[in-house]
Amino acid sequence: MKDFHALILVAAFLASACDSTNKNCTPVTEDRYLSMTDSLASALEWPEKLDINVFAGPDLVPSPACLAVSASGDVFVGVDKIGSLGKEMGQGAIVKLIDCNGDGIMDSHTEFAHVDNPRGILAVGDQVFVLHTRFSQETQKAANMDLIVYEDLNKDGIADGEPKPLITDISNPTYLVERGTDHATNGIQMGIDGWIYIAAGDFGFHNATDRSGKRLTMLGGGIVRVRPNGTEMEVYTHGLRNIYDVAIDPFMNIFTRDNTNDGGGWNIRFSHQLQSGEYGYPILFQHFTEEIIPALVDLGGGSGTGSLYLNDDRWPDEYNNTPLMADWGRSYLYRHPVQPDQATFTQQEEKFIQLPQITDVDIDASGTMYLSAWDGAGYSGSPDIGYVVRAVPTGFRYEPLDDIQQFSNRKLVALLKSPRAKARLAAQYELLSRADNADAAPRIWKLVEDRSLAMESRVAALYTYTQLTGKEGIAQLVEATTDTDLQEYALRALADRKAWASDVPLEPFLLGLRSASPRVKAAAIIGVGRLGNKGAINTLLETQVPSSFKSPDLGTEGPHATPNSEIILPHLAVKALVALNAIDECIEALNTGNRELALWAMRYMHDDRVVQALIVAHENTDDEAFKAKLINTLARIYHEEAPYDASWWWSTRPDTHGPYYKGVEWEGTPAIRAFLLEQWKKAGSSNKDFFKVLNTRYRLAINQFGILEIQPPKEDAPQVDLEKLKNKKGQVGESSIEDIMLALDKLKGDAKEGAALFVQQGCKTCHAVDRSEVQKGPFMGQIGSIMNRQQIAESILKPNASISQGFSTVQIQTKSGNAYVGFVTEESADKLTIRNIAGAATTLAKSEIASRQELEHSMMPEGLANALSYQEFASLVAYLAEQK
Repeated sequence: MKDFHALILVAAFLASACDSTNKNCTPVTEDRYLSMTDSLASALEWPEKLDINVFAGPDLVPSPACLAVSASGDVFVGVDKIGSLGKEMGQGAIVKLIDCNGDGIMDSHTEFAHVDNPRGILAVGDQVFVLHTRFSQETQKAANMDLIVYEDLNKDGIADGEPKPLITDISNPTYLVERGTDHATNGIQMGIDGWIYIAAGDFGFHNATDRSGKRLTMLGGGIVRVRPNGTEMEVYTHGLRNIYDVAIDPFMNIFTRDNTNDGGGWNIRFSHQLQSGEYGYPILFQHFTEEIIPALVDLGGGSGTGSLYLNDDRWPDEYNNTPLMADWGRSYLYRHPVQPDQATFTQQEEKFIQLPQITDVDIDASGTMYLSAWDGAGYSGSPDIGYVVRAVPTGFRYEPLDDIQQFSNRKLVALLKSPRAKARLAAQYELLSRADNADAAPRIWKLVEDRSLAMESRVAALYTYTQLTGKEGIAQLVEATTDTDLQEYALRALADRKAWASDVPLEPFLLGLRSASPRVKAAAIIGVGRLGNKGAINTLLETQVPSSFKSPDLGTEGPHATPNSEIILPHLAVKALVALNAIDECIEALNTGNRELALWAMRYMHDDRVVQALIVAHENTDDEAFKAKLINTLARIYHEEAPYDASWWWSTRPDTHGPYYKGVEWEGTPAIRAFLLEQWKKAGSSNKDFFKVLNTRYRLAINQFGILEIQPPKEDAPQVDLEKLKNKKGQVGESSIEDIMLALDKLKGDAKEGAALFVQQGCKTCHAVDRSEVQKGPFMGQIGSIMNRQQIAESILKPNASISQGFSTVQIQTKSGNAYVGFVTEESADKLTIRNIAGAATTLAKSEIASRQELEHSMMPEGLANALSYQEFASLVAYLAEQK
């Protein structure tokens, strides 16, 4: 991260007469953040075709964890001064920022609401939805996380009274108290289907409760969705590590950028999220990869944060219609251009906008984009650091969306034709919120049928019609399935609401299952699983399993971050069969149908009938390969996952052996054990290794079989006894960066010991702490006045993620063909001095330099502190923090 905090100059706040009701105002004419913008622009990489300026600084929005922009351009920023690891209440707020005339200068602000630990915001109509931590007034500690909604009906920029809870207890209270929100529930987005999509981190949750009283438990991370009125809560996908947000395109394709687990085998992953899909973290993604939908790419280390799918015609084509993904650890907003690949996609990652510790991104209906950044606020937040920037294409002409609450129904329907996703969503939400909207339905349906319109508009109209008409619109949606352009979306809309599934006919889905289009097939498969109609089971069982469906060899990992479009349809078919409880049909398929798909589905059917059917099938066949598959399936269901109560968590580096995290026996286990032992006894000596592999792979703990190798399951993640652990050598190398930061909060360290470690660890080879010393690499004599303890720690642990200004590595090529890599320690108009990692200096005449390139990586390698204990690392940090 480039260090320009010392350059930030913030002028005194200038009051303005902006009227937040209609934005008829006397705007601020002086940009008090001009110098701050200049500092950023000189230090960061932004596309030349964009104009970017600081919109609000740390005086108003310190530690901005999230933001949302309304269609009309009001910016709501979630100030979270306790960060991801802090634990104090009373440090959060939603701040509303207004630019009256679209000139990029913030004209007024209000504290919209005082709310602890905001992690996700969504602003639509007069409502502002917030996902945040609820604290107990009695204990002053985190109690759980809730999704709430505020209203501002009088439009004064301040929420009207107390918020209404939509979902309560959607996180893990035990670890919210112990760790903070670093793996909790985060960003929220609304799709054109009208659902609120929630990014759930791998804390999971137990008995989350929506407004209808429905309860839901989820072990691990994934996506949850709920209607805007707080009902119909359900899991959308599962098996993600620690997502912070989702990006939703106009056709309801959902994309996520996950977080790395710092050495446990799960790096940043960009994924296409298919409803009902299993993505594998942490128990399937290494050793049972045949059972998961793989990510589209493994991107290495980093920390995915806010997301946005950019769909706005005012942006250049080269940027538009692309998922944008913020990465806090890499300090960049990335583009992920995607290309269709059967029922899924392939992608390419591209750097877009550099912003230190970027947290979120959103856009209004005028095409104005806003981004928030912690920029050094660190893991525990800060009251003094952070900002929001505004970005628009060069030559941008501001054209705000008028107050749509004043629009007629006819005009709102017309707005569904907009080439901007934000405008379409705003029009839809306003239409659906009106009591007198019945006249809109036929007009909307005309848009659905209008083949001259862009597909984004037809799909928006279709989903608007679906929500407006409810069960009464089913016949029209069935008609839409006969239009090949709309078939996929009409099938999704028909099966979208389980509340009226019994009224939806099966025939359109049976036709969809036989479509030549993989996307239509996927929609039909997901749909029949949601409808609960068993009439489609036999057709589902015709889905072919590809040759790629095979488990990795023991001791190896399968491809878990590689596009595999072949696996999508059978994976979804298995999920649908399980949802339909298709036990009898799968048993029948063992004899007369698609054995491979039936066996795959049976891996998740813990039922005595399945156990007996597998045993009988084994007795009735002479096919040795089939026998082995039957035995393997029985071993797979030997255990089941223990119920989750959120009293434990698997930590930052969980046991990844699988296939269960806390496997427990069930009523079918004794029969399976007896059968497996019988077959083991019958097996010749050369075949007994087969059972040893089963015992190892599935952790059966049948002593007679023996094991080849085994990784014992972890116990519940214990409360860390820091006193016992702090002096353990090598603990830094064994821990995630979050765990090290938590320890650093409690260990002050010994600066005198740190001074000795600075020498022992070889830091002096590249760094001086006194001006009288030979200046080699970055000077450490004032590091304590530039960085706080957490920033210093991060710079040591992840040097590539926090390259400060003047600390970057330079590569120089001379005209004579020599190459030099190092730090530029002296430079004049005619010459410069570059020092390599060993401290050797070379002075070069600038006239001899052919090329000079600033590299994206630090010369300082990662892992230099891995051999230290927590106490030693705290001492090293304490010593450096004193250098001021």
